[in-house]
Amino acid sequence: MPLPPRAEILGFIAEREALELTLQRFPLVSREHLRALLREAALLMRAEELGVPDGEPPLPQPPPPRPEPGASAPDEPRGTERKALRLFTDGAARGNPGPAGAGAVLCRPDGTLVAKCGRFLGTQTNNFAEYMGLVIGLETALRLGAEELEVCADSELLVRQLTGAYRVKSPTLKPLHQKARELLARFSRTSLRHVPREENRLADEMSNRAIDEKL
Repeated sequence: MPLPPRAEILGFIAEREALELTLQRFPLVSREHLRALLREAALLMRAEELGVPDGEPPLPQPPPPRPEPGASAPDEPRGTERKALRLFTDGAARGNPGPAGAGAVLCRPDGTLVAKCGRFLGTQTNNFAEYMGLVIGLETALRLGAEELEVCADSELLVRQLTGAYRVKSPTLKPLHQKARELLARFSRTSLRHVPREENRLADEMSNRAIDEKL
């Protein structure tokens, strides 16, 4: 029995596979974008198999990317836009290690405050607290039904580790890093951004309040 065409195989993967491992490996890539890449590759292979010469009409393009967070797609009626939120996270440790707290603040793209949360962590390091701030923020965003999420953090280490620029060497941080990646994979679209401390003031306040009030 001959092998099926490569384009057919890629098209099947794009439509039927869950793609979970790939999404976990690349948490900033949405499932829809990944499927579009596979469809585009399948179309190019199909053209190659059919011998479509240069200069022929272009092949059908993959579906357009989703609109930016908070914006409606051109062909969708108002009220059907995907729920987008912005998450600010932070962590604090007084002594490093010392009394530690994690904080997270969620708002809409227009800046409207949606939720604030904090958690006292006992004696921990600053990096542990930073990761916990992210984890509790992601969990809260999922409970609120967010589908698209922009994550803002003032920890360069956290952002670079989650984007793959830095390796995670600490055995204490590895399970938190994995947990954060798993949570990020549950959104249809995510982005991570390193922000100055002054832009992260509310999350910083929540992480210190968690220490002061033993939240």
